Amino acid sequence: MSSSAPQDPRPADGHRLWSVDEHLADVLGAVRPLEPIELQLLDAQGCVLVEDVTVPVALPPFDNSSMDGYAVRTADVHGASEEFPAVLTVVGDVAAGSGELPTVGPGEAARIMTGAPLPPGAEAVVPVEWTDGGTGGGAAAGMTPASAAPEQAGGEVRVHRAAEARAHVRARGSDVQAGDLALAAGTVLGPPQIALLAAIGRGTVRVRPRPRVVVLSTGSELVQPGEPLTAGTIYDSNSFALAAAARDAGAIAYRVGAVADDADTLRSTIEDQLIRADLLVTTGGVSVGAYDVVKEALSSVGSVGSSAAPGPGDGDADVEVDATRIDFRKLAMQPGKPQGFGTIGPDHTPLLALPGNPVSSYVSFELFVRPAIRTLMGLPESEVRRPSVRAVLKADKALGSPAGRRQFLRGKYDAESGTVSPVGGSGSHLIAALAHADSLMVVPEDVTSVEPGTELEVVLLG
Repeated sequence: MSSSAPQDPRPADGHRLWSVDEHLADVLGAVRPLEPIELQLLDAQGCVLVEDVTVPVALPPFDNSSMDGYAVRTADVHGASEEFPAVLTVVGDVAAGSGELPTVGPGEAARIMTGAPLPPGAEAVVPVEWTDGGTGGGAAAGMTPASAAPEQAGGEVRVHRAAEARAHVRARGSDVQAGDLALAAGTVLGPPQIALLAAIGRGTVRVRPRPRVVVLSTGSELVQPGEPLTAGTIYDSNSFALAAAARDAGAIAYRVGAVADDADTLRSTIEDQLIRADLLVTTGGVSVGAYDVVKEALSSVGSVGSSAAPGPGDGDADVEVDATRIDFRKLAMQPGKPQGFGTIGPDHTPLLALPGNPVSSYVSFELFVRPAIRTLMGLPESEVRRPSVRAVLKADKALGSPAGRRQFLRGKYDAESGTVSPVGGSGSHLIAALAHADSLMVVPEDVTSVEPGTELEVVLLG
């Protein structure tokens, strides 16, 4: 890497550039994990457990068969072979869920199904394929359904192979014992964890709920996909991208259709959405144009308590509301320089205002919104940010980067070779390139050129 001399990011007029780290710290400093609630198991999927869960009963709760076959005493099948089978009297059926069980005495066997409790007297299970299935013929391929041949719960069965004690028997408590820790607080509940909770009899569980994230894009030029384009219009991709990204982060996402460049309309929309939002994300309208309506709209609905020390926002474009502040900032990064952050409404709901260029908004989401969502979920700090690795740049030529800005370039990471290759250019409108990238290459603020073969930090998006 070639470096330029460190530059003071504060322009001559007194306005300053926030660093990426300063802005993220300010956002996370104002976000707290959501309060725990008790949820039904399926409603708790994707949520973070807030209490240790112990096992009330052993799993499995009784010795049971792992095969369809016959429950036997080992002495009765000792030395059994196809030429000299052990002939046993069948004393009944044992199905999964059976209550009253037949006792297996000397010279006896009971038909048993997978998951059924091992009956008294039995010491092992021989698979049905090791027997004639009670038909008097050769080796059985399976059991005749009980409804079709109830008489086969009696009669005789010929066993062609010996079985050791406990063969094909799942021992009581072989999965977990009563009193064991089933799941620790902080566990994210996925399908296997939900299955375990159900298996130990938990119908509800105490968790932090998945955050509800409302995403709205702004711009009179935006048309919804599926509708015809007219002169000067483009399709709204940002709200779809950010809603999908919010879901990927673990949130429940609500996408609001594009809002026109009208402050009253945007203000009304935001106020209407507060009832179902733990976090609001807007995209567009945060720069310095005449139609950047987010700043104007938020001036009447917002309140914010910046967690940064007094001074960092001095000179920034901000709005004073009830002795609090919504900050619209410029960050020392590319793409995504203009950003807004505050809390709004009576519940001080966090709001992050992202730029409108598609790549800028997505990169901003990954750097700032995703960590906020993961913090609301109550995840540990190690799981709040995307993982990053070091990789060697594989490119045909050096990559340029503006002095004083931390640049995030789209890349394709090859874990096997430990390399990363650029995808597309640096333009913040290049959606197609973003769709083919799986990582972001990070170029530090003091670096203006990155030569092929240079090691870079790479943020993994997948």
